Amino acid sequence: MYEGIDMRKLMVTMFVSLDGVMQGPGGPDEDRDGGFEHGGWVVPHLDPHLFQLMAALTDRGGALLLGRKTYDIFAAAWPLAKAGDPVGAKLNSMPKYVASRTLDTVTWQNSTLLKGDAAAAVAELKQEEGGEIQVHGSGTLVQTLIEHDLVDEFHLLVCPVLIGSGKRLFAEGTVPAGLELVSSMTSRTGVVVSTYERAGKLGYGAIGPETGNW
Repeated sequence: MYEGIDMRKLMVTMFVSLDGVMQGPGGPDEDRDGGFEHGGWVVPHLDPHLFQLMAALTDRGGALLLGRKTYDIFAAAWPLAKAGDPVGAKLNSMPKYVASRTLDTVTWQNSTLLKGDAAAAVAELKQEEGGEIQVHGSGTLVQTLIEHDLVDEFHLLVCPVLIGSGKRLFAEGTVPAGLELVSSMTSRTGVVVSTYERAGKLGYGAIGPETGNW
């Protein structure tokens, strides 16, 4: 992390399975990379309370940061949101930044294409004026942010399912770090919603009868 600098918070929110898979939670064709056949696994666990939580979470954001695939999905879907949908209204109106090496332009309202190296661009974005930067989905981008230690808070919705294959949130390249659990609740459908903030470096120790820590 960039210590000593007052920066904008960067928060990642993600649906994950109990075995850590984040791939394709929202639909069968959301992400079939690697032959993934389990898309849509989060849908049976959604309920009105979870929608309310996500609406409140989104409402606190100052900007949205997305990877190309999630941007394409959101840009096609959220402009169609019904009038009065708080999440749709917020996502459509808030500033959006898109990290992509393949897009030349972004057309969704209030969207800006980040140029050059994604990690460097996000590090600069965090030093600008503004509120919380939120990352929704965007698994490939999140891996880059984790590898470069740019995430300040994880908001994880862990579903009671085992998938066994697919892209995982904390994959190779994850920087060792300490985290603090600041809130946790369980939905009626068994989704554990937890918020973790960065809490310094990873701590170490030993446990056993010979250490006195038993």
